[in-house]
Amino acid sequence: METEYDVVVVGGGAAGLSGALALSRARRSVLVVDGGAPRNAPAAHAHNYLGREGTPPLELLAIGRGEVAGYGGEFTEGEATSATPVEGGFEVRLADGRSVRGRRLLVTTGLVDELPDVPGVRELWGSAVLHCPYCHGWEVRDQAIGVLATSPMSVHQALMWRQWSEDVTLFLHAQAEPTDEEWEQLAARGVSVVVGTVAAVESDGDRLTGVRLASGQVVPRDALVVAPTFTARSALLESLGLPVEPLEVMGHVVGSAVPSTPVGSTDVPGVWVAGNVTDLMAQVIGAAAAGLKAGAGLNGDLIAEDTRRAVAARRATTARLVFSPASERELCDQVLGDRRHGI
Repeated sequence: METEYDVVVVGGGAAGLSGALALSRARRSVLVVDGGAPRNAPAAHAHNYLGREGTPPLELLAIGRGEVAGYGGEFTEGEATSATPVEGGFEVRLADGRSVRGRRLLVTTGLVDELPDVPGVRELWGSAVLHCPYCHGWEVRDQAIGVLATSPMSVHQALMWRQWSEDVTLFLHAQAEPTDEEWEQLAARGVSVVVGTVAAVESDGDRLTGVRLASGQVVPRDALVVAPTFTARSALLESLGLPVEPLEVMGHVVGSAVPSTPVGSTDVPGVWVAGNVTDLMAQVIGAAAAGLKAGAGLNGDLIAEDTRRAVAARRATTARLVFSPASERELCDQVLGDRRHGI
């Protein structure tokens, strides 16, 4: 690796690779630091990515890494734990003791899905236990779908998933009963409601078979929808003094994120973010678009700095060529003397 890069990208998911691609094509020196734990690794396929619909997530990332490398971008495996401002940029420290430097940082560390503490949920996460209908709804269409109520938004979830199947059951679990208006909505859409605490999710290997209640009753289901808490992977950004703020949807806190401008710049000059670390709801294609936008913004920021440096260097050179008044008089006397002598 080089000793210093124009941009160090922390995170090698869709946002990070897209930003690295834009920067590498802009002839910037780029290093991508990747811990190798993409959020969507448990999923079999990535969806709604135009031109790459249904591509396995790890295959999509491998394609992206090849494209970045093709324009000179570099990679190193490791977990970036913190960053410190230094002269000319930032120093990023890795868990194994190494450090790298960049004039700018693009942080695309994503988020962690904090799952409900119900036995069986984690084991089937990303295959039969789901949360996003746009990511997985088509794959479980017309199947028996359960919705585990773990937040005040669970009724909204059940009504959404009803678009993909006529057989949807809402398990109230530990949540309060729906309001009168919500009961009417559920009934109108044909969503069944089961009252009682869910004890576990049952499966046959990697296939979900049912939802077991604390009473011992098992309700057969083919898929279960949960509502994770979306927690930004923000340790590196917090080490730079950037805050993490709660994110509300429909009046309910669903997770935390690091705020940024629409192009990805943060309150710390030189530090940019993209993807789920700042936009919890971004799907793969949205994260990639945000990475491109941040990459272009970063390059523009670097161009402005390069221009300031060039102007300062030009002024310094020009200043050395300017004569003092005494020198100008001496030169004039010399020129006049030369003319008098016909030189």
